[in-house]
Amino acid sequence: MPAMLDGKVLLVSGVGSGLGRSVAVRGARAGARVVLAARTESRLTDVAAEIAELGGTALCVPTDLTDDASATNLVDTALAEFGTVDTVVHNAFVQPPHERLLDTEFESVRQGLDINLLAALNLTRKLVPALEKSQGSVVMINSMVLRNQLPNFGAYRVMKAGLLALARGLSVEMGPMGVRVNSVAPGYIWAERVQRMVDKQAEQRGVDPAEIYAEIAAGTDLRRLPEPDDIANAVLFLASDLARAVTGQCLDVNCGHAHH
Repeated sequence: MPAMLDGKVLLVSGVGSGLGRSVAVRGARAGARVVLAARTESRLTDVAAEIAELGGTALCVPTDLTDDASATNLVDTALAEFGTVDTVVHNAFVQPPHERLLDTEFESVRQGLDINLLAALNLTRKLVPALEKSQGSVVMINSMVLRNQLPNFGAYRVMKAGLLALARGLSVEMGPMGVRVNSVAPGYIWAERVQRMVDKQAEQRGVDPAEIYAEIAAGTDLRRLPEPDDIANAVLFLASDLARAVTGQCLDVNCGHAHH
């Protein structure tokens, strides 16, 4: 990895075993000191250990982003340790029930909005002074549900559309401060969640999982599905000075599964 983020501090919310881990590890490889935030501390310590093995620096801050005091503690702890935050990556999300929007429990939609949308706004607001001081950036992880017409993703589509509007609105408001705000919209990410879906469909149909993968990949221009590192590379680009004139944009990373 080129030292795109050398000396910078990268805060990643929603760190797990998939994309959050990839953004954090590749960020460390690119020279950043990384702040890891998620509810499950064991996930954070696993990723921190991986970063340490690479010679990088990681700070674990167990955080419930829907709790205001917990989000405040995340910001305070990061600034106390590193003195600055250059980029925040909003990766935390919860997948709503896979069903019609007309049938989804209203409270389920409300709870989804809390983590998928409002938590990103709250954390960004708390980081404004630090981001303005560092002339930093914000990257929202969105989804290709913005572009497609797949059924039973209605609630998720509402949440991600709101997240896109949030990023655009913050870009307008934070741009004069020198802070850039962008989004990355992945397609199906070839990682644990999608792999489980493929295995389940293969078992139900009595076929090899490779056949299911090929059927899904046939809908992409590149005939493959993006992997977590592919998405992370786009995030790091937007966080780096290579994108210093890019703000208010949404970069789709889906191997051509949808065009925008």
